[in-house]
Amino acid sequence: MQVRIIDGEAAFRLMEPLTVLVVQAGEAILAVNRAAMRVDGKQDGSPVTEADLAADRIIAEGLTSLANDVPSLSEERCQLASPPFRGSFFLIDPLDGTKEFVAGRDEFTVNLALVTEGVPLLGIVAAPALGLLWRGIVGRGAERVTFDGATIGAAEPIRTRKLPGLGEPWVAAVSRSHGDPTSEAFIDSRPNAVRKMCGSAVKFGRIAEGSADIYPRFGPTSEWDVGAGCAVVTAAGGKVTDGKGGEIRFGERGDNRFIIPAFVAWGDAAAVMPID
Repeated sequence: MQVRIIDGEAAFRLMEPLTVLVVQAGEAILAVNRAAMRVDGKQDGSPVTEADLAADRIIAEGLTSLANDVPSLSEERCQLASPPFRGSFFLIDPLDGTKEFVAGRDEFTVNLALVTEGVPLLGIVAAPALGLLWRGIVGRGAERVTFDGATIGAAEPIRTRKLPGLGEPWVAAVSRSHGDPTSEAFIDSRPNAVRKMCGSAVKFGRIAEGSADIYPRFGPTSEWDVGAGCAVVTAAGGKVTDGKGGEIRFGERGDNRFIIPAFVAWGDAAAVMPID
């Protein structure tokens, strides 16, 4: 198959149909009876449910119709992937925050990114139970969109905010299910932090809309957990770096592990600094 490279203009044309596709995947998740569903364990110990698989099927079928010549990497089909990826590819987490979903909470998301030459260009992070999604194209801005079932509302432009001055209150988005001591120590190193507890990739959305300032994660995650949020935050004016303040590359490792050891999502791109 010929390598296809999707630029910002082509990504813009794909945004609306991709948004519809992600919303449809969210509908399929909400249709699952959480009280009666089957929960299985993967080799890494993380849970997978029929909702994960239903959302993945919808996205896979939709991408085949929309862009059959663009490869995809999904959490639920990563064993079929053939990295490293060249040109552009779709990066998907059909249900991010499965632990939140299984526990009956609402902060789980459908994440879809379009990565071009190793860098997330387009991202959609949808929280079906909240009726909210955040989306963006790097270089073209970011938006927050409400939706109710299959009905998608108007888009509202969003921007990250400047990091409050030293000594002023600032907001750190933290995980409910995946806390780690290094992230906590990083937050504690700067006074007057207000912790905003969020599940899944909702944290990226809060950074992008300017209601949180930073999201540190100094524990291993997978590329599909980060790609869509990285595009949305960057499109909104922020930056997502590795733990040393450098660029994160996606889809370029050839070992089929797709692990990101650490990252920090910064609402204020000018505040980026290396972390010891």
